[in-house]
Amino acid sequence: MNSIFFDTRNLRRTARCSCFAVVLAFSTLAPFCLHAQGTDNSAAEFKEAAAALSAGRLNGGTEIASTQEKALAYLDGITIATLNSSVAPNLEGANKRLAALVSGNPPVGENYHLLQLGGSPATYAMVVNFGLGGPAAVRIYAGAAGHYGLAARIDHFMQKDFFDSDIELVPVSRNEMVFVTASGRTDDLATGMFSAWRFDGQRAVPLWSSDLLQQSNYEADADGFHLTYCGQPDDDHPAQCLKMTRDVYRYVNGEWKRISTADLPPVKPAAK
Repeated sequence: MNSIFFDTRNLRRTARCSCFAVVLAFSTLAPFCLHAQGTDNSAAEFKEAAAALSAGRLNGGTEIASTQEKALAYLDGITIATLNSSVAPNLEGANKRLAALVSGNPPVGENYHLLQLGGSPATYAMVVNFGLGGPAAVRIYAGAAGHYGLAARIDHFMQKDFFDSDIELVPVSRNEMVFVTASGRTDDLATGMFSAWRFDGQRAVPLWSSDLLQQSNYEADADGFHLTYCGQPDDDHPAQCLKMTRDVYRYVNGEWKRISTADLPPVKPAAK
């Protein structure tokens, strides 16, 4: 087993110190930290927890914050160990290890992905999708080299209006810790909700959020965040769109601004 999964040969030497650090910073995560690092079956237990979270959401069960947080704490442990293992963390290797944690085969809607947001020292984010339909979350890690920890979180327990289903994340600024989350977009109409955030060093500050947008797509480049969507749906024929719209957003002088909007030709249904 790779050392990032807390190899039990080194467990007695490392678990007490690493868990103690987590206890100091995030006392509510301590029980799962101890459990995850104390058994050989921790990865299997995590997979079971992830599958249960997704099934619970799909079946309309009551969602408990502590249950989700325990599963997230396991991912935090893997990620923080990776970030503190080297001055230049191996994100590719970390993502391969995270990909091995999916509970389904194939992993429908389930994925865990670590990426760099920017900054110096760099700040990182992990996108967590427990399965089709959610729940989902974003975790942000910051700190000096060798001393990274969980710095902020985005989930529907922290942000009540957060649409935590099938999340994607895209950084949109080279100079600021600003990013956009795209939620949903897995139905036939690619219906999605988009939210802009700024990490201020302590928390993820919401800047803007869209409505649910049909036939939505996006891209980010040096000019800004480009959002294309159906601006005038055809209520009688949902697969058609009477008017497409493209908005361009940019983070300017501390504000998230729409800098342009344009109408596009209507989308015609695909020929059968």
